[in-house]
Amino acid sequence: MSPVLMLLCIAVYFAALLGIAWKTGRSANSEGYFLGNRRSPWYAVAFGLLGDSLSGVTFISVPGQVGTSKFSYLQIVLGYVLGYVVIAELLLPLYYRLRLTSIYSYLGNRFGGTAQVTGSFFFLISRLAGAGARLYLAASVLQLFIFDRWHIPFSVSVAGSIALMLIYTYRGGIKTLVWTDVFQSTFLLVGVVLSILAIARALDLGPGGLFQTIRQSDLSQVFVWDWQSKNFFWKQILSGAFIAIVMTGLDQNSMQKNLSCRSLPEAKKNIYSFAAVMVAVNILFLSLGVLLYEYARAKGITIPGKADALFPTLALEHLGPFAAIVFLVGLTAATFSSADSVLTTLTTSFCIDFARIDSRTDLTDVSKTRLRHVTHLCFAVLLLAVILAFRYLNNDSVITAVLTLATYTYGPLLGLFAFGLFTRQKVRSSLVPVICTASPLACFWINGRTADWFGGYQLGFELLILNGLLTCLGLLLIRQPATKPQTSATHA
Repeated sequence: MSPVLMLLCIAVYFAALLGIAWKTGRSANSEGYFLGNRRSPWYAVAFGLLGDSLSGVTFISVPGQVGTSKFSYLQIVLGYVLGYVVIAELLLPLYYRLRLTSIYSYLGNRFGGTAQVTGSFFFLISRLAGAGARLYLAASVLQLFIFDRWHIPFSVSVAGSIALMLIYTYRGGIKTLVWTDVFQSTFLLVGVVLSILAIARALDLGPGGLFQTIRQSDLSQVFVWDWQSKNFFWKQILSGAFIAIVMTGLDQNSMQKNLSCRSLPEAKKNIYSFAAVMVAVNILFLSLGVLLYEYARAKGITIPGKADALFPTLALEHLGPFAAIVFLVGLTAATFSSADSVLTTLTTSFCIDFARIDSRTDLTDVSKTRLRHVTHLCFAVLLLAVILAFRYLNNDSVITAVLTLATYTYGPLLGLFAFGLFTRQKVRSSLVPVICTASPLACFWINGRTADWFGGYQLGFELLILNGLLTCLGLLLIRQPATKPQTSATHA
């Protein structure tokens, strides 16, 4: 496929995003930037969250991993649903009652300013590194199939992509992102559906034959009941529930759009609708994975050594121009819908939790806006630096390590929120950073020894739960002693 046509498709796509940004961001003030003036329609937020939650890594990896884990990933997705129930019934009511802009303000109200900064710090580190890793993986695919053919350096192509994200999020923030996410989620979904149809056409399958091919494939097994397997049903369900709680309910990037809904009932509708759509779309991704492997078998195509390369290779080199365009648009939508909001939410967290611009009287509105713009620009530069660092290191294990970092950085957030919600204890605020640093380090030490201690058993996503428990225990150790009520002595 011509790289000119590929580049043209991406250019038209970004032109549409810029048009949406211009229309929605013209009159955006700080309230519009941070929370969309609390007027975002719940159905728009729900559908837009789809693209925000499914990154370019998901778009490529979930179909590719069907070759090894089959349909068992669906167990984790079902666990997500349980986590979304907890978010809707426990966390959202709390956030709306306190009328939060940054969810880490709750930690400040509950434990003091040091705890708020600590929670925000763990979010900033995790999201910046995670977004950089995800963007690097997707940008590498685009670089290989498009920009290398034009001899455009990787640094230039990535800088251009981030500059485009910066332009359409710079002014409007959440007010713009709610609608650009709807646009991008639509193209992500269209990309998956049309990819399935392209493979069905190549295999000469009608609707009935398509369904039968997926159902009868040896790759369509969903449930795993072997307790020793890393894909054991109850382990995956529990892991999915906690992943959803921490990476959606305790994550500023995911919750900021939820908090932009008009009311708590609408925010709950948003979460429950999103849960249903998430299950359906992941079934489509897994079905696409089965079809990709069946197509490769039928056509005698060698399966790439890396599972992540299967979808790009077949779409861009074997399935024809239509499938290539669909893949590129879908990958672009998945990548940038999950990355563009990061700039806004990192800016929000820094401005509210570190700079405290919502409560400072020494800054004028103009000064606050200027600080917000400068912060937004700085995070764009930092994101570019992280991506270029991955390119320089050129080591997949580094990316895996960064993504694994999330299980360590979200654990302290889980422990902080759980301790705050389920106990009435006060803690010594100055020691909170010590506990939140010690818990991940302890988990790292334990994780390296479980195989020796338990006959080869290795921790997976349950490491996140252990991390949260250790944080809770640590907070219990630094609790403030209860003050005894003073009583007045009576004299005869």
